[in-house]
Amino acid sequence: MMISTKGRYALRFLADVAEHQGSGFVPLKDVAARQEISEKYLEIVVKELVKGGLLDTLRGKGGGYRLNKAPEKYTVTEILELTEESLAPVSCLENDAEPCSRASECRTLGMWKGLDQLIRNYFDNITLADLIR
Repeated sequence: MMISTKGRYALRFLADVAEHQGSGFVPLKDVAARQEISEKYLEIVVKELVKGGLLDTLRGKGGGYRLNKAPEKYTVTEILELTEESLAPVSCLENDAEPCSRASECRTLGMWKGLDQLIRNYFDNITLADLIR
């Protein structure tokens, strides 16, 4: 498993918004400048975050993005599952994987399942609030 640029930028964007939103909306261009990320690429990432229900958006003057729940309520798992195709360490453990004909005799399946659980447990226990502390 390798976390893509999209996943890493989503985490950085959400952490930045959590830090700077106060009681208002944070302009994308401000986050892009602080995080040194292309605005064009960030627009693609943010579109997925809005579509996935992690952000509220407001157009026009004073507009931008804000979290729609407290930073403590966002887990890294939730964010990465939205932006990554999969967090599974091997393809047979992906959510929509075809059942493997070798699963009953696979000597390594238990190991991969264990790693998958470690990854999920680790990311489930990290929130946006943790990232901005």
